[in-house]
Amino acid sequence: MKKILAAVLSLNMLFLSACANGNVSDTAITEKTVMTTAETDAQQEEEWLGRPVKYIDDKYRTFYEIFVYSFYDNNGDGVGDINGVREKLDYLNDGDDSTADDLGINGIWLMPVMPSTTYHKYDVTNYMSIDPEYGTIGDFKSLLDDCHSRGICVIIDLPLNHSSDKHPWFTEAAEYLRNLPEDKEPDPTECPYVEYYNFSKEGGSGYAAVEGSSWFYEAKFWSGMPDLNLESEAVRKEFEEIASFWLDMGIDGFRLDAVKEFVSGSAETNISILKWFNDYVKSVSPDAYIVCECWEPQNVYAQYYSAGVDSMFDFKFADKSGVIANVMKGSSDASAYGKAVENAQELYASYNSEYINAPFYTNHDMGRSAGYYAGENSTAQIKMGHALNLLMSGSAFVYYGEELGMKGAGKDENKRAPMYWSMDENTEGMCDGPKDMDEVKMIFDSLEEQVNDTNSVYRYVRNVIRLRNQNPEIARGTADFLDEYSDDKLCLITKTYEEKTVLLIMNTSPENVKADLNGVTVQGKDISELNTLGQLLTGEDETLIDGNTVEMPPYSVLLLGVGE
Repeated sequence: MKKILAAVLSLNMLFLSACANGNVSDTAITEKTVMTTAETDAQQEEEWLGRPVKYIDDKYRTFYEIFVYSFYDNNGDGVGDINGVREKLDYLNDGDDSTADDLGINGIWLMPVMPSTTYHKYDVTNYMSIDPEYGTIGDFKSLLDDCHSRGICVIIDLPLNHSSDKHPWFTEAAEYLRNLPEDKEPDPTECPYVEYYNFSKEGGSGYAAVEGSSWFYEAKFWSGMPDLNLESEAVRKEFEEIASFWLDMGIDGFRLDAVKEFVSGSAETNISILKWFNDYVKSVSPDAYIVCECWEPQNVYAQYYSAGVDSMFDFKFADKSGVIANVMKGSSDASAYGKAVENAQELYASYNSEYINAPFYTNHDMGRSAGYYAGENSTAQIKMGHALNLLMSGSAFVYYGEELGMKGAGKDENKRAPMYWSMDENTEGMCDGPKDMDEVKMIFDSLEEQVNDTNSVYRYVRNVIRLRNQNPEIARGTADFLDEYSDDKLCLITKTYEEKTVLLIMNTSPENVKADLNGVTVQGKDISELNTLGQLLTGEDETLIDGNTVEMPPYSVLLLGVGE
């Protein structure tokens, strides 16, 4: 039985701050320009959506994280599958740059799709296959073809740190140890798999017993996921074969899980292991993209860039206590966002000048962002939080359903609830979700309703992604924080890429802010001479630009630049 309860509320009962969004004009800013959501009409929105996107075939992408189990059910068994993802590709990106009614993503991160004993599939039993619950290798190849035809790259989750305790490597090693005489040490020439894991005669924290023997094995996460010995050349050769298998099939890279636990407590060793894997992957496929999870303080995960990997997930900005949420809740000043962006840029570049940041707001291990805020400004804060993530440089990541304002917190199953395609749980394609999931009460309507509502969270997030896709400077630009013109409510950042600069002006407060920006220049032009490249509003107040003075409504973003 499906466990999502929809709170069917009228628009004026959702939140007092439910609002219009995404109204943008190409027109050069004259002495006095007025743009207001209160006057939104179809013609103005059509003009905004009609501006062309500028996709670039490189590693700077807008990724969408998919938990296949809960995304879309193609065969009617209640579990999402590979063909379900294929069926919903037009929702993500229809491959036609002239249309504006898809989400506009151009990268997909698939959480583990390999055979496993659990719903989450981080305990892999076969690294070179597809879990039958999800489909076949043939289905997966078809998905790759469909994605690539739309300009979407696909990366897959690869748990290097541990396997399943049902993996043949482990079961053979465990059986060998059960039959090993007490006075004899394990011999890899008799059973090579005993060196694949970290076996010990001593137990302790993070270790589990090999049943029927006096041996223990390291298993930091769970006894069903024994830690692999990645310092073993034999294990490394296995993963080189595994990486080649998937790269040869056509995947575009890997998301690496739990890199800080390869050798727990030793960042130096972990970085060395990561360098081995990165170097091997790039020797097979130089354009492959690697992004890593290292849930540590920023000054620690920054060091992992020295391994040469493309990206590290930027935990500094994520979750309910990250920079973005703190700024949107008002517990940090607007300027804190600009300072954090500039500081991160400098820190990561000090370890690898070719780094590509990987900003994200939430993921499968975190409560969803719709639960971070309360009160009359909640909807506006939810929306603008997504903007602060998607307007960062690098490859930005969006967790499935976040664009709908889905809820989900507490145990992991709740964070991986079914994609909210419809409020009718019996609608074709709706998934049941993990069996141990609690009831998840949604505060916003499903996609069916939101897609036609210009005030919806979905339409707002879609417009932010389109703004990102229209202006390559947003993802690829070097950021400069304009500290002199920023304060507790207003943040100004320029992004420069290939000799073109754009200016982001963000009001993160619930108040109108009027600012004299005399002295701010972009490519030699002051505010009054710049064009409006895009605007994101979360309310009905006007935005006024009078000469070099800008009046920003609550929770709003303005993008200015030279030319279109």
